[in-house]
Amino acid sequence: MFLFWRKGYATTSMNDLCGTMGVGSPSLYAAFGGKEALYLEAIQHYVRTKGLLVWDKLAEGATARAGIENLLIAATNRLPRSRATPAGCMAVLAAVGDEWPTAIARVVKKVRLEMLGMLRSRLEAAANKGELPASTEIDGLSRFYLSVYQGMAIQARDGATQVELRAVAAAAMAAWPGGGQT
Repeated sequence: MFLFWRKGYATTSMNDLCGTMGVGSPSLYAAFGGKEALYLEAIQHYVRTKGLLVWDKLAEGATARAGIENLLIAATNRLPRSRATPAGCMAVLAAVGDEWPTAIARVVKKVRLEMLGMLRSRLEAAANKGELPASTEIDGLSRFYLSVYQGMAIQARDGATQVELRAVAAAAMAAWPGGGQT
């Protein structure tokens, strides 16, 4: 997973994979069927593990605003490079620059659409509870906060620090409809 996360699908060779995993090519093919199937396993593992560490924060908080702020703060803690992980979000970075086999393109797009759906669901619930002004355009707001998250992931890949990403999160929260701390 980490090799694909760091290098992307297209630039990760079978030699890279075999060397990192400490197996021969026949063993890798026997276990996974090839690079494409291994990538699919890797992205699904990422979503179930590293992705949930950030996206589960959306459900936390008494309000949608608090949930989205929790998500963005978690992103500032998780997206920068660490000793343990590459920088950025594997699902977001997968959208940038790689040419994909159809199966991978479908899965990666589905992951990003699920992110959008989680934001939309939280914001729709907030609108129904009166947490947002009636004029709030939920789809646009969902896409805005997803774009902020995706931009933070790309900036983290480019070396943005936790402090710099926190400033982005703060600016995004300042754009909350109706202002204030609803």
